[in-house]
Amino acid sequence: MNTESFPENFIWGSATASYQIEGAAFDDGKGLSVWDMMCRWEGKIKNNDTGDVACDFYHKYKEDIALMKKLGMQAFRFSVSWPRVLPDGIGKINQKGLDFYDKVVDELLNKNIEPFITLFHWDYPYELYRKGDLLNDDSPEWFAEFTKVVVDKLSDRVKNWMTVNEPQCYVGLGHYVGMHAPGVKLDKPEIMKMWHNMLLSHGRAVQSIRANAKLPSNIGTAPCARYFYPADENNENDIAAAKNKFFECDDLWGIAMWLDPICFGKYPSDALEKYSEIIPKINAEDLKIISTPIDFIGYNLYQGSPIKDDGNGNPIDVPFKPGKPITLFDWDITPKALRWTSNFLYERYKKPIYITENGMSNIDWVSLDGKVHDPQRIDFLNRYIRELKKAIDDGADVRGYFVWSFMDNFEWAEGYKHRFGLVHINYETLKRTVKDSAFWYKKVIETNGKFLFDALSD
Repeated sequence: MNTESFPENFIWGSATASYQIEGAAFDDGKGLSVWDMMCRWEGKIKNNDTGDVACDFYHKYKEDIALMKKLGMQAFRFSVSWPRVLPDGIGKINQKGLDFYDKVVDELLNKNIEPFITLFHWDYPYELYRKGDLLNDDSPEWFAEFTKVVVDKLSDRVKNWMTVNEPQCYVGLGHYVGMHAPGVKLDKPEIMKMWHNMLLSHGRAVQSIRANAKLPSNIGTAPCARYFYPADENNENDIAAAKNKFFECDDLWGIAMWLDPICFGKYPSDALEKYSEIIPKINAEDLKIISTPIDFIGYNLYQGSPIKDDGNGNPIDVPFKPGKPITLFDWDITPKALRWTSNFLYERYKKPIYITENGMSNIDWVSLDGKVHDPQRIDFLNRYIRELKKAIDDGADVRGYFVWSFMDNFEWAEGYKHRFGLVHINYETLKRTVKDSAFWYKKVIETNGKFLFDALSD
């Protein structure tokens, strides 16, 4: 491995999402989201937790951004709550809600932290859910309207935009499995229609940014997927098998179901064949909108699976050994997935890449010395970031890395059980305590990654 620092101008940051950190769920004219709806549904969220207060970032953003500055963050990825800006999803603007994001952007820039805005991170407006959500063919225009409002307000200072975060989760977990908001279980034909309208929503948002942004824009998207890597990294057949498995489209979790329409203007052939009877009628104009050019691909990765070739060109799973390392979420710790996913994506789509989420759920608490010691997270991040450097050395054009998350937060259906943050949150007092991992990450940022290779850090 080339042990020099990361490329010049590489971006180091952390990531969050509006519903998970903001709180103030009913303050200053904010409308309801489907997560506000889900959280009042008895038994749907662990311990009946809610995001009503969460980390109270809405009121504590100055304190939190000051912490980011202290910890050397170069960038902050955050999302805009659609119903905070447009309480009904469309129509009348809630000026207080829009002004909040205006102040957040100013505060970030005052601290020399680059804002990366995600326009949709799952908190769909409840009033638009009542109008049919993504089953309504007007939904792409609703999203375009919201996008224009945000861009009109912030694009004189914001250059970096992500349209949709993990559409697989909002559509699949929210409307097919039913474990995420809005918590419904639709049949596959309806799911495919929602998927197509989500792709159209992405495309219309890109068009809206291009048409209305005051500054030159860096636009991307942030999907997730099932990730695979070669069991033997020196075996070309295993590499090919892992890559083929990664781009298969058995369901919506196949990354090509999202990125092929966006980057190539067409659905993957295996998806068209598999879903021929239920996929919506696709016309050329839809695909033109969906494939409006983007500037980068972001992706969120936590774990992957090793794959080998069976000797006949077919990918087969390699089982993990007993006692495998796992996170509190029971997710496998597989750093190699970060290297190979970056390679596979860059080879196929030829777009710059950002790691828009990577991190681990841990059992963290404030120790008797008043500090939060999280050596497992330090080791996790160390391993993953070192693999990311291998991808860069392999030739992948990786531009930035965002730890999930800046601070502990509301972890959707899991409530407050899981702690992903670099900063510990006491949910009773809202006190922030910087974890050891945050100070470690500061050294990584200060040395542009060279710190990782000077010596294995503790």
